[in-house]
Amino acid sequence: MSAPLFSAGSSVMKVATDSRVRLVADIGGTNARFALLTSDNKIYQQQVLACADYPEITLALQHYLSLVGNPVIEAAALAIANPITGDWVEMTNHNWTFSINETRQALGFKEMIFKNDFTALAMSIPVLPVEDLLQVGGVSSSKGSSIAVIGPGTGLGVSGLLKRGDYWVPIEGEGGHVSISPANERECDILKLCWSEFPHVSAERLVSGMGLQNLYQTICQLEKVEARPLQPAEITSLGRNESDPHCAEALAIFCALLGSVAGDLVLTLGAFRGLYIGGGIVPKLGKYFETSNFRQRFEAKGRFRKHLEQVPVFVINTKNPALFGISQVFY
Repeated sequence: MSAPLFSAGSSVMKVATDSRVRLVADIGGTNARFALLTSDNKIYQQQVLACADYPEITLALQHYLSLVGNPVIEAAALAIANPITGDWVEMTNHNWTFSINETRQALGFKEMIFKNDFTALAMSIPVLPVEDLLQVGGVSSSKGSSIAVIGPGTGLGVSGLLKRGDYWVPIEGEGGHVSISPANERECDILKLCWSEFPHVSAERLVSGMGLQNLYQTICQLEKVEARPLQPAEITSLGRNESDPHCAEALAIFCALLGSVAGDLVLTLGAFRGLYIGGGIVPKLGKYFETSNFRQRFEAKGRFRKHLEQVPVFVINTKNPALFGISQVFY
């Protein structure tokens, strides 16, 4: 890369490094993805570890380094599914809590930087291979100066990119915790039941892995049938092949609600240049997602329908794209 993609005036910190190998990571509520970065910024030695297998983040990092031969690491950049507001981190959808500085010292690193995982995903957008992007509706256009990014996984990640001159400025936020808005009577009934359990029903409560479970269990409750203890992947599988009607409805409503939330995000950011969808759920849905009610609900914004009809939506199929994004802090 001949020039940096991100403004030095943005929230992206530049890390002073030498030619030694560096560590990059993308840590979610379920899995932690680690890799090494060469001196010429090539990612290699990717490994995925289950967060639940390690009581502390330091142990997960140490185990990964042992798997790749304990290279000398002086600088590390990690994306994590959590807001970063200071030295102390308490993960929203996992039980890891830690001090960034103490973790750095325990590992012997000179530099260690953390970014929100969807800020890192947003930072990957300008460098992703075009062939890894599946377009779902809209037109291919460079109209607009903003990009929206969203992705359901263990939780619901939200971010964006703002174009300022020759640079992109990533947005750090927690848009997954905005209030969910139903669009029909069935969704109102689901929301009413959710309110009995959660004082605040955020978008993440229904548009994520846990959201699939909440939708399925609530639908079973409305239909007066006993819900099975299904995992999100099981609900998705049973829903796609329509072998369970309650899973099928849960998956259909999941896609519709994602469309509503994504459309709101595009309008909020003025992201008419495009919406990019990552996370661990939608890229696995394939054709099902293309034919779901996602696009209909994405565009159903009243007087702004014609604007949303033009906005292209892209599903990110790159393996571990946030690793490419978080590596941008070294450029």
